[in-house]
Amino acid sequence: MLTGANNVTIAGNFAYITTEKDLVIVDLSTPLQPAIKAQVPLNNPRAVAVQFLYAFVVDAEGLKVLDIRDLQSKGEVHLIPSAMVPLNHAHDVYVARTYAYVANGEEGMAIIDVEKPEQPKLDQTFNAEGKMNDVRSIKVAMTNASLYAYVADGENGMKILQLTDPETMPTYAGFSPRPEPHLIAWYKTKGEAVGISKGLDRDRAVDESGNQVAVFGRRGARPFNYEDVMRMLRTNDGAGDFFQVTDTMP
Repeated sequence: MLTGANNVTIAGNFAYITTEKDLVIVDLSTPLQPAIKAQVPLNNPRAVAVQFLYAFVVDAEGLKVLDIRDLQSKGEVHLIPSAMVPLNHAHDVYVARTYAYVANGEEGMAIIDVEKPEQPKLDQTFNAEGKMNDVRSIKVAMTNASLYAYVADGENGMKILQLTDPETMPTYAGFSPRPEPHLIAWYKTKGEAVGISKGLDRDRAVDESGNQVAVFGRRGARPFNYEDVMRMLRTNDGAGDFFQVTDTMP
């Protein structure tokens, strides 16, 4: 079932594994007895990012979106036919709030608006005037008031992009400002840069099932459990699968 496995993403109690032909989701609730929960045929899938009720996967055709809300209860995953952004060289995807950042090979980085996950749309592409032409992997992180992308750019090495800047962007504040990428630093690696790791999250890290995985210098409140997560995601009567974000920043 996992022949040709090339990438794995852990979200909650599930491992999302891309193979040559399929996305295979493995239930790790009992770690010594892993079990296949779902299988989705795709065209050479390469990476997956999971956020709330959706999984974003890149394959040979581009970015696709899966509805995973019934995975836990029914073992069902639904590929949304209309939720697709064509890309020619997609290798990796990282989702940060309302944008998906796709490593798009020789075409650089594709930034996709996923505020409405079932209607994703290409927001912009960026290749630093041709300096990024072998992009294999991307991670996004916040430092103080600025957002950065850390890029493995294949034969070119590591690149760092500043996505938001409080000194030059009046719109930098808020929940998810539109990124304005600028190449600010790079490092020529000895070999090809094909992957880049994720840094530590600030304060605490809790997975999608509500299991606390790390705490950094903070005591007190417990992490969310599954029911807490559902109360956050759903309407008060429990019928809706939508959530609202109130932005209190100026």
